[in-house]
Amino acid sequence: MAKTLVIYYSRKGENYVNGSIKSLTKGNTEICAEYIKKAVGADIFEIETQKAYSTDYTKCTVEAKDELKNNARPKLIKMLDSVAEYDNIVVAGPCWWGTYPCAVFTQLEALDFSGKKVFPLMTHEGSGLAGAPGALKKYCKGAIVGEGLAVHGAEASSSEAKVSAWAEKNLK
Repeated sequence: MAKTLVIYYSRKGENYVNGSIKSLTKGNTEICAEYIKKAVGADIFEIETQKAYSTDYTKCTVEAKDELKNNARPKLIKMLDSVAEYDNIVVAGPCWWGTYPCAVFTQLEALDFSGKKVFPLMTHEGSGLAGAPGALKKYCKGAIVGEGLAVHGAEASSSEAKVSAWAEKNLK
């Protein structure tokens, strides 16, 4: 069986959910990462920024937009230095302005993806996969980009069957 790693960024606290702001004890992307771990025995690595984003959802969206506009690479608390032992890498995150949060790119740019299969997973409130597949083609040099999965954030906690079926189909 193939060895899989899920690299993810997830936002706890204030999030946009079905048209209003709600506080989440666990981020939608983290929920999906845990489903993949359970389904195929994947390892997981959470991306955490040294400088926290605002706890206020609206302010966080402004920060995220500024980072994207400035092609920022936020410093991370810890970094993976290799994905050599893995066959498959799932890159999971929320859709922020049509792509992953810039912190995800900080991590991806530090790794060698030659000969690996990478799979986008994006949690969203209406954007689907948006620019996730294109971002992986750009930042995961040498990798083959596989079938992605978009999970409506408001439905993340009830999406275990969907996420597990996708993982079993693509990551074994």
